[in-house]
Amino acid sequence: MSKKVEASGKCLCGAVQVEAKTLDTSVGACHCSSCRRWGGGPLMTASAGTEVTFKGEENVETFSSSDWAERGFCRKCGTHLFYHLKNGGEYIMAAGLFGDVEGYVFDHQVFIDERPPYYRFANDTKDMTGAELFAMYAPKAD
Repeated sequence: MSKKVEASGKCLCGAVQVEAKTLDTSVGACHCSSCRRWGGGPLMTASAGTEVTFKGEENVETFSSSDWAERGFCRKCGTHLFYHLKNGGEYIMAAGLFGDVEGYVFDHQVFIDERPPYYRFANDTKDMTGAELFAMYAPKAD
């Protein structure tokens, strides 16, 4: 079972440091084509809620990747930092930023319908398609 912990992390070069007050120890993999294009493989993440602060914020570059979210990375070393929901402000952080968080559990995968055939994780996880994820999180049209 996952829990929420306070965690500190940093990018590869150290120019960006992050503090998450409520990092969830539940780690997930996103297999969407955007995440795979962004990093060459699935993006491994943990939810950090909205209580996230950055040191070296001048080194954080964002890219608006959809109408509802933006992606952040270090402009010096390119480290992937987050997927940020514009509505509600939740940060989905790259799990590796925080090192070996005690209690991390890989327990879910999203966009499983977009996962390419050349890899599979052996872990028993909750799997969701893109449509199932959008039904949960995408903003509803008025």
